[in-house]
Amino acid sequence: MITIDLDQIKDLINVEILVQRVEEGFIQYSNGNCVVPPVGELLFDNPSGEVHIKSGYVIGGDYYVIKIASGFKNNYLGGIPNGQGMMLLFNQGTGEPLAAIKDDAYLTDIRTAIAGLICAKTLSNEINRIGIIGTGNQARLQAQFLKHISECREIVLWGRNKKNTEKCKKDLMQFGFLVEIVNLPNEVSQSCNLIITTTSSKTPLLKEVDINEGTHITAVGSDTPFKNELEPSILSMANIVVADSISQCLVRGEISHAIKTNDITKEMVIEIGTLLSSSNIGRTQKEQITVSDLTGIAIQDLNIAEFIYEKYLGLNK
Repeated sequence: MITIDLDQIKDLINVEILVQRVEEGFIQYSNGNCVVPPVGELLFDNPSGEVHIKSGYVIGGDYYVIKIASGFKNNYLGGIPNGQGMMLLFNQGTGEPLAAIKDDAYLTDIRTAIAGLICAKTLSNEINRIGIIGTGNQARLQAQFLKHISECREIVLWGRNKKNTEKCKKDLMQFGFLVEIVNLPNEVSQSCNLIITTTSSKTPLLKEVDINEGTHITAVGSDTPFKNELEPSILSMANIVVADSISQCLVRGEISHAIKTNDITKEMVIEIGTLLSSSNIGRTQKEQITVSDLTGIAIQDLNIAEFIYEKYLGLNK
């Protein structure tokens, strides 16, 4: 078994190919060609942290993956990155371990940003301003990856912590963005037709009355049953509600909350893979409101781990 560390991983990244791989994975998943067990989860109170364990494979493929990714928000006090973890890649035919990809959750962040790019590319109107709620790594990556599909370089940013928000603004400006900081989350939605929520909030930050016609929202923060960034009625007013995995979003993410409050039903939700494989589903009018709920599925992890492993071995270019 080989070990691939973070510095090596970063040298192997190819965004264009990874977008294609993740799109293919979403389609395979929605077509029923994948086996993905429920998410394993460990939650900690003291210190506060969470660990997600995801696994899966494509039927008839070469590999299966087990991904362990954690987030401990107080790690910075000891000079340790909040994100930790690795992806373990195995031979699907024999069970032999092939690679330990020690990414410190970097690839989880990358594949989430790629999923956000795919949702914006597929559902958003031409972007006039980008609204970002949250100031962590995912806020930065979502903006960076949007540069692959949009010429928009204006961001409206909100964060709870003033110091972290100013640091995030500085970083985003180094990526070539003009950044305006606002005092309240609903100020983000006033002038932005693309909104990305990236927080760990357990109470809604945006309400139905905050959302304008023509808006697309990509919600990536609610990856446990307890997190909630959007008022559930936002999903009921949306013309299109998209999940990365319907079965997973029934128990975690924004969709799970909207179903519990009877704002939507399971039948009102479509998967990204279905959206990508059909030319008849998606935004049809500029005035429509669309929402994508990204909880992260193992097929994304599998496709990115497979690419990193084969690129490391020189099997793909």
